[in-house]
Amino acid sequence: MADTCGQVLLGSGLTVLSHPLMYIKVLIQVGHEPLPPTLGRNLFGRQVQQLPGLFSYAKHIVKIDGKVGLFKGLVPRLCASTIGTFVHSKVVEKYQDQDKSQGVGEKHVSAEDSMELVVKETTKEMIARSCATVITHPFHVITLRCMVQFIGRETKYSGVFDSIVTIYREEGILGFFAGLIPRLLGDVLSLWICNMLAHLINTYAIDDSMNHKGEIKNCSQAGTGFLASMLTYPFVLVSNLMAINNCGLAGGLPPYASIYPSWVDCWRHLSREGNMSRGNSLFFRKLPAGKMYAIEQKRFF
Repeated sequence: MADTCGQVLLGSGLTVLSHPLMYIKVLIQVGHEPLPPTLGRNLFGRQVQQLPGLFSYAKHIVKIDGKVGLFKGLVPRLCASTIGTFVHSKVVEKYQDQDKSQGVGEKHVSAEDSMELVVKETTKEMIARSCATVITHPFHVITLRCMVQFIGRETKYSGVFDSIVTIYREEGILGFFAGLIPRLLGDVLSLWICNMLAHLINTYAIDDSMNHKGEIKNCSQAGTGFLASMLTYPFVLVSNLMAINNCGLAGGLPPYASIYPSWVDCWRHLSREGNMSRGNSLFFRKLPAGKMYAIEQKRFF
């Protein structure tokens, strides 16, 4: 319990610190561009049309809503973080107790059995993460909708309990799980890609005789995690868009945004438009090729 409480406190601190970044990222994901492109230079010194980055976007939000405005949706996100940590730890603890009851302990694992062990451990982690994701997804939906209200200056989702009542009244139980499927798929694929690649690198590319073997393995784990997150980013984007799609907010309704019957339709539309990586980068944002900036709607067409 002490370890879990420590994880909750640490996770809550990181959530508060990273919230403005997530807030800006979500607004970019839904296509909101309040500031017009400017002429800048890329990494090679060539002049290009660039979109405002993280700091320019943050200054714009502060100018309108003040510094507190950077923390819209923080309360439901903290709820999701806290509940998710407890659920994840309980599922992991359940598996640990099960292993102890079956007499499964630490032992030397041969190279032939290492892959089987990785598969088993990854499966357990997948189940733990999936349980936490499913249970906390309603808070994730509320968080996103609180953020997207910035676009139309609405106050429809003003608090956790009021938002729960609003979603249930307008959309029923399914409204709390909008965008859940692509989010789960992205989490599962990211976990398996990360663990499998890290295992292959640590087994076949890193020799036991190497100096600083532990640090190299940690770096490989971090590198494969970054690669996995890049590969599965479209699932995150589609999930967030479906969570606010047709929810009564300006950011999720025409003419600002299309209405998608399913997340597959959203995926296809983004793919056709070449927007599968929208919001993936908060720095050095290039002007989308062939797009026109609409000043009145603050977005691209």
